[in-house]
Amino acid sequence: MPAFAANLSTLFTDRPFLDRFAAAADAGFRAVEFLFPYDHPPEAIAERLARHGLVQVLFNLPPGDWAAGERGLAAVPGRFDDVAAGLERALPYVAATGVGRVHLMAGIGERSDPAAVSAYRRSVEHVATRLGERGVDLLLEPINRRNMPGYFLDDYGHAVALIRDLGLPNLKLQFDVYHRQILHGDVAMALRALLPITGHVQVAGVPARNEPDDGELDHRFLFAELDRLGYAGHVGCEYNPRGHTVDGLGWFAPYRR
Repeated sequence: MPAFAANLSTLFTDRPFLDRFAAAADAGFRAVEFLFPYDHPPEAIAERLARHGLVQVLFNLPPGDWAAGERGLAAVPGRFDDVAAGLERALPYVAATGVGRVHLMAGIGERSDPAAVSAYRRSVEHVATRLGERGVDLLLEPINRRNMPGYFLDDYGHAVALIRDLGLPNLKLQFDVYHRQILHGDVAMALRALLPITGHVQVAGVPARNEPDDGELDHRFLFAELDRLGYAGHVGCEYNPRGHTVDGLGWFAPYRR
């Protein structure tokens, strides 16, 4: 049976961020993920994890100036120093939370631009190498341009080729079912092919990005498929509830630990 992680950036948003840890535990989750922890001291997050018996499974490295439209810097030419500085900023959170994997956002750019491709490769190799020294995986997530216009890494083929080409043992794919379906479809076959290099899975209903209980995919089949494939990681619930988070957790009842 899959183990699910509540994404605290999208779930339980009717309460302050630090109070969402208790809400997730009360709802039956034993693990959490979120986008960015940097508005709160690492010690505060670690204390909430310990208090509520939660495991931190994922968060993102700093994305640059989010309010100004930056969505990561790794593929932005001339921003390598900012990527490296962002990693240093994140390391205290890695240590405090005990997280085993983090995601590096690529940023806005074109894969047809050689400078962007070169910048991305350099950033990924540097960050993965530094994290590998700490036993932490680096994840790359292809994101569709409907939700994030202009995003550089909008293709699974590019991500997979880079992971395999660099050959770093801690460089993995972040397989978001929602983004995969919008970008390429063929979700089950892709899971079967790519699970050996997949470090984390996320879900949301398609096309509305709500609870994984309706839409064009049979998530019960996909969850069972993950079991059949022997996936031992967590499934991150990165969706936007149709109403109050708890009211929409009927889909989660059979999997509650």
